[in-house]
Amino acid sequence: MKRTQLPKSNRVLALAALTALLVSGCGPEYLVLNPAGPVAREELHLIELSTVLVLIVIIPVLALLAYIVWRYRDKPDNKAPYTPKWSESKALEVVWWGIPVVIVAVLGYYTGKSTFNLTEPPQKDVQPLTVQVTSLNWKWLFQYPGQNVATVNYVEIPVGVPIQFELTADAPMNSFWVPELGGQEYTMPGMAMRLWLEADKPGTYYGSGANFTGKGFAHMNFTVKAVSQDEFDQWVKQIKSNSPALTMTGYEQLKQPSVVGTMSYSSYPPGLFHDVVWADGGRYMPDMMNDMTGMQGQTADAAKPNGAATDTAKSPAGDTSSMPGMQMDGGQSAGH
Repeated sequence: MKRTQLPKSNRVLALAALTALLVSGCGPEYLVLNPAGPVAREELHLIELSTVLVLIVIIPVLALLAYIVWRYRDKPDNKAPYTPKWSESKALEVVWWGIPVVIVAVLGYYTGKSTFNLTEPPQKDVQPLTVQVTSLNWKWLFQYPGQNVATVNYVEIPVGVPIQFELTADAPMNSFWVPELGGQEYTMPGMAMRLWLEADKPGTYYGSGANFTGKGFAHMNFTVKAVSQDEFDQWVKQIKSNSPALTMTGYEQLKQPSVVGTMSYSSYPPGLFHDVVWADGGRYMPDMMNDMTGMQGQTADAAKPNGAATDTAKSPAGDTSSMPGMQMDGGQSAGH
């Protein structure tokens, strides 16, 4: 039977379409592949390494599969009896077990290295900024303990400054994700998780909740706006001058299930983030609360020009003396 082939022009078009499909993942609309900070870049390098290592296995296997299926296919006029002779090959066993072992070892090494690197600030010589994040149904509350301002559904950060996001939830568990700046981290009631991110160029970046949390889940989006340090300082002054204060009554209303737009607050109740963590289960993990308070003292004044250190014991956001069983004494909780 005569084989039919595609015309040359059609083959060229098919090849062009396949090429376009493969390279389209590099466009800016694919946020994970468009890093805008050191954390996202390191994670992209890990993705690229994983892809290369996987292809080392996949390409030869698929090529061998196609060759063997074609080379040893059965034919209608084949009269040979099926009498296979089974045998083993120690050399082949070493190859097809040794290669995956090496690949897993290499991938495990670099994954572990990157994982531990990302638990530290992207830059050690720049004073970081702390932003406390509380996921609510169906909105995000951002608190700036060093500036004593708060926002809903948007966060503004200075370019080139490491940002320590402290994450919790006063609603069902969610996941905080800014794809162009780094990977996601869970927000869980009664726990304070940490995530280091940094933007190294101005821009507005998309953020979202990555865990399904009910009918308003599709609206749990927020924006991260990266600006210069001067613009950030001016923004803080503007919020303090033109925005209302967030009261406890206002917070109780805010945390009710609802979909809202962006909001700004010139202040918020002292220790709100810590009180939320404590009330939702943090009281059973005093070491975590003490550790969180200690980190707060190191990062609360990140945006201050003089870089003055915060006195944690006097900082409203870092004060745990009003929490039962949370008397600070040499970094240990009472009764520990």
